[in-house]
Amino acid sequence: FSEENAGRPGLLQSIEPRLKLIGLFGLLLSAALVHHVVVVLGLYLATLALAQRSSISMSFFIKRVWLFIPIFTGIVVLPATFNFITSGHIVVPLGHWFGHRVGLTSEGINSAVLIVSRVATSISLVVLMTLTTPWAKVLGALRGLRVPKIFIMVLGMAYRYVFHLLGSVDDMYTARRARTVNLDSNVSTGRAFVAATAGATFGKAHALSTEVYMAMVSRGYTGDAHSTDRFVVRRPDIVWIVGCAVAAVVAIGVDRGLV
Repeated sequence: FSEENAGRPGLLQSIEPRLKLIGLFGLLLSAALVHHVVVVLGLYLATLALAQRSSISMSFFIKRVWLFIPIFTGIVVLPATFNFITSGHIVVPLGHWFGHRVGLTSEGINSAVLIVSRVATSISLVVLMTLTTPWAKVLGALRGLRVPKIFIMVLGMAYRYVFHLLGSVDDMYTARRARTVNLDSNVSTGRAFVAATAGATFGKAHALSTEVYMAMVSRGYTGDAHSTDRFVVRRPDIVWIVGCAVAAVVAIGVDRGLV
């Protein structure tokens, strides 16, 4: 998706990747430091505004963010809303269980909403980075910020070849279906197939990593990947980094003022 959206005219597509990464990381850090839901929601709305200015479909962006992780987080933190986990004023009574009054407390609900909104804002910022920057430029920006090269190489290789390995697993499953008359066999046969598939996938991954490494060495790889992109700071980049710094300071300042 990043390659598809990176070619469209938009705000973030024109920002230098390293400065874009620094700015979004600053907003991400500020979202993690604030303690009031209103401030976090303000940062989330700012993220939506950035996505719209970057020519990203709002429906696609919101569904991509809220499809799984924030909803899953809400399910995880749901028990914390009960009064036997988080004590406080009960706003949603649920009767009496085993002789004790049970309900949802305002303190628990506020904490749960804060966590979910933090997760949603953080994921939105990360997705915004990936949708407006080609993957190669993301890795180049990380390398330019002195992230350890071994981490970048592992990340790049994993992203590139995980889909190839998933395709191999799908091919093995399709081959089994094509050669099996009765798929409703006993559980032990299914477990044996899963174990054999896992072993074969591990062997393919090891062989593939060896072949890729030898191919890289034969083409001049010496342990570091070099990028041809030049680091050039322009006026939009300066406006972007200053704007992110001001937004982060204002968010933290407003949050401290609400204490």
